[in-house]
Amino acid sequence: MTDIVFPPSLILIIGAFILPLVRGAVRRGVILALPVLALMAVWSLPVGTQVAIEFLDYRIAPVHATASGRLFAIIFCLMAFAGGVYAMGRARLTELVAAYVYAGSAVGVTFSGDLITLFVFWEIMALGSTLVIWAGGGERAWKASFRYLLIHLLGGVILMAGIVWRVSMTGTADFGPMLPDNPANILILIGFLVNAGAPPLSAWIPDAYPEASPSGMVFLSAFTTKTAVFALLVGFPGAEVLIWIGLYMVFYGIIYALLENDMRRILAYSIVNQVGFMVCAIGIGTELALNGAAAHAFAHIIYKALLLMSAGSVLYMTGKRKCTDLGGLFQSMPVTAINGIVGALAISAFPFTSGFVSKSLETAAAADQGLMLVWFLLMAASAGVFLHAGIKFPWFVFFQKDSGLRPDDPPLGMRLSMWFFSFLCIAIGLYPDSLYSILPFETEYQPYTAGHLVSQSQLLLFSGFAFFALLPMMKRSLTISLDFDWFYRRFGRILADEFTIRSSHALERMERQARMRVEGFVRRLYRHHGPHGILARTWPSGGMVLWVTVMLAGMVIAAAVL
Repeated sequence: MTDIVFPPSLILIIGAFILPLVRGAVRRGVILALPVLALMAVWSLPVGTQVAIEFLDYRIAPVHATASGRLFAIIFCLMAFAGGVYAMGRARLTELVAAYVYAGSAVGVTFSGDLITLFVFWEIMALGSTLVIWAGGGERAWKASFRYLLIHLLGGVILMAGIVWRVSMTGTADFGPMLPDNPANILILIGFLVNAGAPPLSAWIPDAYPEASPSGMVFLSAFTTKTAVFALLVGFPGAEVLIWIGLYMVFYGIIYALLENDMRRILAYSIVNQVGFMVCAIGIGTELALNGAAAHAFAHIIYKALLLMSAGSVLYMTGKRKCTDLGGLFQSMPVTAINGIVGALAISAFPFTSGFVSKSLETAAAADQGLMLVWFLLMAASAGVFLHAGIKFPWFVFFQKDSGLRPDDPPLGMRLSMWFFSFLCIAIGLYPDSLYSILPFETEYQPYTAGHLVSQSQLLLFSGFAFFALLPMMKRSLTISLDFDWFYRRFGRILADEFTIRSSHALERMERQARMRVEGFVRRLYRHHGPHGILARTWPSGGMVLWVTVMLAGMVIAAAVL
């Protein structure tokens, strides 16, 4: 189809710049209306809708509706709506504008039918997310946003190089399944993996996200890594290397989350862990596995945002984010605690929650393909998820010791957004067909079998017993976990200092040499034109007439010859 349609992404991007022009109730209405209008536009585009134009001798498709793209666009719009409600009245205007540009560019990626359009929205997304972090305020947020931008500029350059190389090789910019079997495709794969938080640059997520505002981190958790999952799902389904990259991310996130003391860094490492499940499923590449990755991404955006809303509410009301400073908050923040527990159960794949009906697709796909090692590792990782996100976060924040803090639950908008996502977590768990019906491929998978219920319940019970049995070892202290970012942060500082010193020395040498040349020129000028210079002396009139005559004669001869 080539019907002219309005891209849903532009509703959010253009609408974001309306926010500074309005105030009060009108601004609040625009915040709520923009995601709803974008969602309506997404629903109005049936699968197969395409808008194509010619650009620089290439066919560009800024709107290309696919089943997987619509799935991701739907959850991105829902996330923008809930995030807007959560942030309303508390976030800075800069953050809201940047967040809606960020969300709109993520929707733009999901509707990209070519690599050029994808790259444009990819870079807009990097700028929008950087501003969301920067809007958190303070020196730490500014430094984190700068490091974040550097990482994503690096990923963008790699992605651009791969796209240019591929387009020059194939003569087309179409975005579809590829194999990492040539340098161009490998560069594109690396560019996607940088945004997914894959090794060795996974640390940018826990480094940057926790420095954003409470509402900023909610937005950040949804778009960058999930657009990367979408890009990998469309571009590299079945690439076996993704299985092992995903498994690395799964256990990397678990280990660091268990070591962490900062509640928001715990949940940031958990993002890496959960994306690892999706990347692994994409590497398996079957229809069941790809459905699992897409369903997991959809559910993950909801329950991870819910967990971060709960953590953000605690931070907003107490000003504290370390587990060692918190505890006993269920007494005065029951709404926040209940919603945090719902999110914790969903991320742990507890029966009758969204995580149970989505994550099980991935493990079933591994079993169906006879990948027993992969299946075993994914099941073991599921137990680890329950340890760090399902139990550790709510236990240390809302229970354990009594910290003596008695803050109230957060304002109404923050509570409503948490209740909305809690409802979705449970509704999808109770009615999985509501999610399965919009997955990229048809599925007849049934999550509620006796064997699956029993095995998952046993896994969760064992994990819970292990947590409380090892509780003395789980208690955190005021420590700092060193991650791979230590290398580029420390050596980057050394290189920057060395560059500054050497460049300042070089500048001094250049200035000294320039000054010496200028002084030498002035001295020569003075020697000839000064009061005692050769050109300042008096000359006889006859001698001067002689030289003038010689010069005139020379000019006459030259004119005659020429």
